[in-house]
Amino acid sequence: MTAAIGRRKRRKLKSEINVVPYIDVMLVLLIIFMVTAPLLTLSFEVDLPSSQAKALESKQDPVIVSVRLDGQLSLKLPEAKEPAPMDPGQLQAQLGALVAQDKNLRVIVAADKAVAYEKVVAAMDVIKRANVEKVGLATDAR
Repeated sequence: MTAAIGRRKRRKLKSEINVVPYIDVMLVLLIIFMVTAPLLTLSFEVDLPSSQAKALESKQDPVIVSVRLDGQLSLKLPEAKEPAPMDPGQLQAQLGALVAQDKNLRVIVAADKAVAYEKVVAAMDVIKRANVEKVGLATDAR
């Protein structure tokens, strides 16, 4: 009996990975994703009204409120070459007078990207208190 145990062949260890099950799983997942991907797009038809109107072109240049790194505000009117430094009270009064003349006054807030967000929001608050309705934001202005 001991001779039968000794004669049994020793199996050699394989150092290979059987990738067939992994390929099967990958193909099943591929099929699942191919079936479900079209179902995930949420869309619906919208019938928009047609119009012959053209886009409005504003001939008026905007007023630019600049916010400097130290929080200093300045106002540049369309006809001015350089922005005029102002404190928030002066800026609000000046913009209020301009809005009284033209309700469609456009104001752009220009600030460098290094300016603290708090200072830009404070400038926009001053502009809103002056009853300006059309405000835009331009970053990285010099």
